[in-house]
Amino acid sequence: MPRKTGSHGQITGPRIRQAALRLFARHGYAAVSMRQIAREVGVQAGALYTYTPDKQALLADLLRSHMAHLLETWAAEQRPDAPLDRLEHFTRFHIAYHLDRPDEVFLSYMELRNLTAENFAEIEGLRRAYEKELEAILHDGRAAGAFAIADTRLAAMALIAMLTGVSTWFREGGRLGRDEIADLYWQMVRGAAGCAAGLDAAAQGSEALPPGPPRPAAALLR
Repeated sequence: MPRKTGSHGQITGPRIRQAALRLFARHGYAAVSMRQIAREVGVQAGALYTYTPDKQALLADLLRSHMAHLLETWAAEQRPDAPLDRLEHFTRFHIAYHLDRPDEVFLSYMELRNLTAENFAEIEGLRRAYEKELEAILHDGRAAGAFAIADTRLAAMALIAMLTGVSTWFREGGRLGRDEIADLYWQMVRGAAGCAAGLDAAAQGSEALPPGPPRPAAALLR
């Protein structure tokens, strides 16, 4: 995305991105105009075009930056060698990273439909690159006999969807904290990967929960 040079540009550009992120997440991409973004930042609408060609480019840049940073952050992680340990590391990393960025996560999943075909292909390629990281862990674990998975690609997509879903209902100060949620999700991931230890841990965890009528997941943490 084009940037205006100089100190003022270095401040205004990020402010435009943050304002667009908040508004897109709150109201949806289609309902937000460039004029609204400009008003949120406190500049004239025409000034936005110094920093971005149009609203589509702004959305694509937000999604691109999110996925690129996710991949870069994961690449910088010190990962263990054993597949089971790597799977746990990925699970906890994914949850922690996404809980810190609920607006970015919302846009990444809900606003893909509003990208042009060219932009969609680029963002989808970045998403696929991240999925391959988990798929490689599952493949190695299956080859080592640690996991019982029929289709590693399908399993990777299913697990990422499950883990990412935490950001849609988690609220700070709820019944369970971040670490507790990560522990419980790790038990479920181990079970989904066909690890016997994961199934045993999940069973023990369910027995430890107090009895009561079933409630929606969102209600459990509010």
